[in-house]
Amino acid sequence: MTAKTQPIIVIKRKGGHGGHHGGAWKVAYADFVTAMMSLFIVLWLMGSSEKVKKAVAGYFNDPKGTGTMMGTTMTGTGEAVKVAAADDMQKLKEKIEQQIMAKKDLEKLSKQIEITISPEGLRIELIEDKNGTFYQSGSARLSDSGQELLGLLAAELKTLPNSLLIEGHTDAAKYSDDTSYGNWELSADRANSARRIMQQDGVRGDQVTQVRGYADQLLRVKANPFDPSNRRISILVKNLDGMPPKIAGDAKGAATAVKEQGAARK
Repeated sequence: MTAKTQPIIVIKRKGGHGGHHGGAWKVAYADFVTAMMSLFIVLWLMGSSEKVKKAVAGYFNDPKGTGTMMGTTMTGTGEAVKVAAADDMQKLKEKIEQQIMAKKDLEKLSKQIEITISPEGLRIELIEDKNGTFYQSGSARLSDSGQELLGLLAAELKTLPNSLLIEGHTDAAKYSDDTSYGNWELSADRANSARRIMQQDGVRGDQVTQVRGYADQLLRVKANPFDPSNRRISILVKNLDGMPPKIAGDAKGAATAVKEQGAARK
């Protein structure tokens, strides 16, 4: 008998150089996409304002800095600087205080300008004395000092996307015997006159979201309703967290509606 011839088995292995280069196109495509994105960013920066360029440069110099974020507006200007974090509000507070102290005619009023940080934002209060500092006595007409200070604040706040709330407050002294105009009207008129001055100096028309008159319902010195410091204007720079601002003090009876009540102001 003749022996059977064993079949020859050929084993083919895949891979080698062909397999090594099989995914190379993915790497090349990823590099191409990255290059296009880099080109887009460069073109965007070239068309942006100096403020945006400086902010971007500042981020790369100090990525963990203040946490201030840059964002583009609907028109693509990219100039909206968000101020929301506590650190940002603290820096805004310090900057405003420095600007006030740098002006000799406002420096002497520094004790009547109180700036505080709260969960709802940065509150700036212009507190009157017994002689009237920021408003003419018994009037909603701003004094020269009041106009200068509000102009200074407007120059700083107009650069922010944060909305503003302006409040007017009086003491509990009866304004007059005229029942058609009292402390409710006066407090609202003073807040509104502050809004007009600030908007004349650059604050955007849609930036002031609320103007309120509280008469004597939120006294600063509750122990003495007739204390002159109860007469004040408050400007709240609201945080960008979407939360409505809380009003400091007892909000009982507070309302924006004009109400007849003899309360306040000299």
